[in-house]
Amino acid sequence: MTKKKYNISVEATLEVIGGKWKCVILCHLTHGKRRTSDLKRIMPGITQKMLTQQLRELEQDGIVNRISYNQVPPKVEYELSEYGGSLKSILDSLCAWGERHIIKEYGDKFAVLEENELNPREAELVSIE
Repeated sequence: MTKKKYNISVEATLEVIGGKWKCVILCHLTHGKRRTSDLKRIMPGITQKMLTQQLRELEQDGIVNRISYNQVPPKVEYELSEYGGSLKSILDSLCAWGERHIIKEYGDKFAVLEENELNPREAELVSIE
């Protein structure tokens, strides 16, 4: 097997978490275990096929754990692995930068951010008072 060569370390990072959906999936998993159906519900723009593919790749890279429960109907959950948890500070930084960028470009972040558990409007209003 030939060893891979990178020009800069960030290439290795992006090879694992790059693309449109992986960081979004990982951000949701930083808040705990999720079933595939939960992820699909909170990420309405992703297709089932793409979600399954991205989860499989993240599992193969050791970033997420797939937990299968032996029950009927079958139940599967995903969580960050210990190794995947080491990405939390990176993901938090990306979210913070994205929020600053949204405010810079649009002024009101709620004009473009969907309300969900990661973007609660009520919590923001309480903290402003």
